[in-house]
Amino acid sequence: MSLVRVHNFSISLDGFGAGDGQALDAPFGHAGSRLMEWAFETSTFRAMGIHGESEGSRGVDEAFASAWGPGIGAEIMGRNKFGPQRGPWEDEAWRGWWGEDPVFHTPVVVLTHHPRPVLSMDGGTAFHFVDADPAAALEQARALAGDGDIRIGGGVATVRQFLEADLIDHLHIVLVPIVLGRGERLWDSLEGLEERFAIEATPSPSGVVHLVFTRRTPPSAGS
Repeated sequence: MSLVRVHNFSISLDGFGAGDGQALDAPFGHAGSRLMEWAFETSTFRAMGIHGESEGSRGVDEAFASAWGPGIGAEIMGRNKFGPQRGPWEDEAWRGWWGEDPVFHTPVVVLTHHPRPVLSMDGGTAFHFVDADPAAALEQARALAGDGDIRIGGGVATVRQFLEADLIDHLHIVLVPIVLGRGERLWDSLEGLEERFAIEATPSPSGVVHLVFTRRTPPSAGS
């Protein structure tokens, strides 16, 4: 069975994975770029054309960042990660934050209460807009992924819902040394999560701490 993985998911010291006020010019709300600054210096993110064209670092942060892509056959993301619109689509001109050749290069299942036709992009990315609970969305993603693993790409509510449903096998959280005070918290309703996962912590010279949660027990039936 393919694995369900989360990579490079950054949260503040007080547990927020996004700030208040997400908008077209503020994908992370009032948090700005602070949650992701650790990643912008890595070779993996530089290769995506994010924040500079230099080679980037190859230290601890790169070792974790680079695990994002290998073995992935499809991604699942929430509608808020795909774009800033809410409710029924006002139009279908919005094609995501990533330009005509998004970084995924796999099928992407976008969770929304307002499905729309498949959006095929350059580089092999195709966005499939579905109204489904986590288990049903995972079934669809696996059908699209072939033999590859499934990456849960966020946002916060999507990762939390898949954790609540006990559908995640590998969870990489990056603890960033900032306090946001408000926004969307990851850990709400997840009391006792540590009982399901073995947890390893790796500090980085950049100031972040990489937390890797590995499932202790086999996936739940049907996952």
